[in-house]
Amino acid sequence: MIAGFSIAVLIGLTVGLLTTGAIAGILAGLLGVGGGIVIVPVLIIVAEIFDIPQEVVMLTVVGTSLATIIPTSISSARAHSKRGAIDYDILRGWVPAIFVGALLGGIASKTLGSNGLTLIFGTVALIVSVNLALPKPIVLASAPPSARVGQSVVALPIGFLSALMGIGGGTLSVPVMSMMSVAVHRAIATASVFGLAIAVPAVCGFVWNGIGVDGRPPASLGFVNIPAAVIIFSMSVLTAPLGAKLAHALDARPLKLAFAVFLAVSGARMLWKALA
Repeated sequence: MIAGFSIAVLIGLTVGLLTTGAIAGILAGLLGVGGGIVIVPVLIIVAEIFDIPQEVVMLTVVGTSLATIIPTSISSARAHSKRGAIDYDILRGWVPAIFVGALLGGIASKTLGSNGLTLIFGTVALIVSVNLALPKPIVLASAPPSARVGQSVVALPIGFLSALMGIGGGTLSVPVMSMMSVAVHRAIATASVFGLAIAVPAVCGFVWNGIGVDGRPPASLGFVNIPAAVIIFSMSVLTAPLGAKLAHALDARPLKLAFAVFLAVSGARMLWKALA
């Protein structure tokens, strides 16, 4: 027995996390939704199994998810870059504001607490699920804003909310870029780089906020659980290039619909937990 759990249970959880990492990597490359949107609901279930205190559950889950996004984003971005699909004009305009927004989100996470983060994740997950289910994206502009102020107004909230949810920027930025007439494959490729700009500053915030806090799982650095993060990204970095390859070869519509249902159920479950 280890920490009150049998070896069989621990092996089962490890296999589950490896599978989660594999799926998250494929979705990150294929749909640009960010692997965190899958990782967070799974880690919440794992935290419940290990009876992590409610006060630190969502903070630890989000911080750990963000840590996995760093290597996954690098892997996905490299794969998309080889295909020449990344829009570097959008990157130069949006990344600074996304970075600042993510840093602010990481710092604000402790103030909002686990219940606040759960409420935010559940609400945004439901909104994203509706967007994924739409047959065609809603177009609001013929092109992304070119002025620095306009770019910051769009990008800063993406970084802020993504950091609070523990997700890569694709979950929010791909729909936004699509509404600004950016081709979906180009939006997905560009969003793969946003994940890195979000995760690095946000992780720093979650590590800082979690230092010395009671109730965190063993082997945690701040609110980042190192073993869980390593297990997940050991698979996601391998499957993200596969997802990027599939993004340029497949009709992702059926998978989007299935994933929309998953998100709707996950979002509703989290809202129930936050409001109950």
